[in-house]
Amino acid sequence: MNHNGNNTEARLWDAADQLRANSKLKSSEYSVPVLGLVFLRYADHKFQAAAKELEGKGGGRRKTGPADYQAKGVLYLPKAARFSALIQMPEGANIGTAINNAMRAIEAENPDLKDVLPKTYNRFENTLLKELLKTMNSVPMDIEGDAFGRIYEYFLGNFARAEGQKGGEFFTPTAIVRLIVGIIEPFHGRIYDPACGSGGMFVQSARFVAEHKKNPGAELSVYGQEKVAETVRLGKMNLAVHGLSGDIREGNAYYEDLHRAVNKFDFVMANPPFNVDRVDKDRLKDDPRFPFGLPRTDNANYLWIQIFYSALNKTGRSGFVMANSASDARGSELDIRRQLIEAQAVDVMVAVGSNFFYTVTLPCTLWFFDKGKRNAVPGSAAPQCGISRADTVLFIDARHLYRQIDRAHRDWTPAQIEFLANIARLYRGEQTENLHDSADLLAEHFGKKSKYVDVPGLCKVATIAEIEAQGWSLNPGRYVGVAARTEDDFDFKERLEEMNEELEILNAEARELEERIAENVAKLLEGE
Repeated sequence: MNHNGNNTEARLWDAADQLRANSKLKSSEYSVPVLGLVFLRYADHKFQAAAKELEGKGGGRRKTGPADYQAKGVLYLPKAARFSALIQMPEGANIGTAINNAMRAIEAENPDLKDVLPKTYNRFENTLLKELLKTMNSVPMDIEGDAFGRIYEYFLGNFARAEGQKGGEFFTPTAIVRLIVGIIEPFHGRIYDPACGSGGMFVQSARFVAEHKKNPGAELSVYGQEKVAETVRLGKMNLAVHGLSGDIREGNAYYEDLHRAVNKFDFVMANPPFNVDRVDKDRLKDDPRFPFGLPRTDNANYLWIQIFYSALNKTGRSGFVMANSASDARGSELDIRRQLIEAQAVDVMVAVGSNFFYTVTLPCTLWFFDKGKRNAVPGSAAPQCGISRADTVLFIDARHLYRQIDRAHRDWTPAQIEFLANIARLYRGEQTENLHDSADLLAEHFGKKSKYVDVPGLCKVATIAEIEAQGWSLNPGRYVGVAARTEDDFDFKERLEEMNEELEILNAEARELEERIAENVAKLLEGE
């Protein structure tokens, strides 16, 4: 079994990127067709492995057919769609047309993929396609099971980075997704992402289940919504290349609740667009997805937050990415936030540092809801004897924990992700994990017996009364405090980012005040 995944991913990417550099194509024109070839190579790999198993089983009059492959969870590939047929095409043949036909043939045999696979290969030069096919064909046949999923994910991430702002619309950095998954622990049930992009939340949930020795296909049901048709296709391919199936639908989540989501899901995960304006709130009146009311300010953050909250069933957990400004927003947004906190739904808040995303350098916050914690018993919030977890929120400041990838990008190591998730487990009184060697980090901060304690600069459990005293702020920095630092331990860039974050909050407050003043003046003039 070939375990050399990282080298394979990097080598394939270098080869594919070199071919693009020698063509006249932009990254955005190149990305989907290349991902389609990764998908095709994966499908062929699975098909050939299944064909070997099924050899000789047909026997007698019965021949092995598509149903036999589908029973094994494998896409059936007609002869024209097999990689061997494409790679052996003669020099003068029209390879673009042949690949388009291969994709159509796969869709015809596999209805779940109807209109999903790319069919624009005739726009590429024959020589480029020949080299791309050779590159994909170089993947070892004995590579381990999820390798193609990782290759697809690696390519997605690199294309997202290359495409900048547009890339961020379909791809959430894997480290962020893994932390969300690690904290909400989607072992079994229905998962929903109403802004699902290319489906990364689903893929990492499946990986989490597999890490815990269960079958993701049997444990998880996947439901998604995405407004961009091309991104829906990317997501469906991503699920297929990871051996998953799911119900991903195209639609605008502000106005269309395509899965009738209210009170339906065990887990909700998302990375929605931040600070969207011009949402038509008149179309949202009386919508049950907004139980705490519509925000007056022209900003959709608290629409998304309520969409995630209302989709959870009575024991559901949610984790999502949100703009920092939402944690301290004033006016009508503060009122919605107060109701969420008083409803005992907010469980964990994690501050994330800058440069984790490909599109913006600004930091962000991860929010976690847990409707099931309302039933927590006294003493369930680890550090406060006699206080129920229902009446507390765990704040984690992870801004100073990261791995520097390059000058402009950061992430977390698997051990750092597990460490942060383990803080939440200690808070909930759950067993910690050490699948990714996080034990040393945990012992360094919480001792060898690993009992939860507040750690200045890292984590703090605050009661609802303490949160009320802070004006219902959910900004971890307000509660966690600062770790002891030496006098010369001053980072100008870090401090500038913090000040920029404060400015963002003040600007949001100023906009809110401006609106309220305008409303009041209008009322006064109407009363004249």
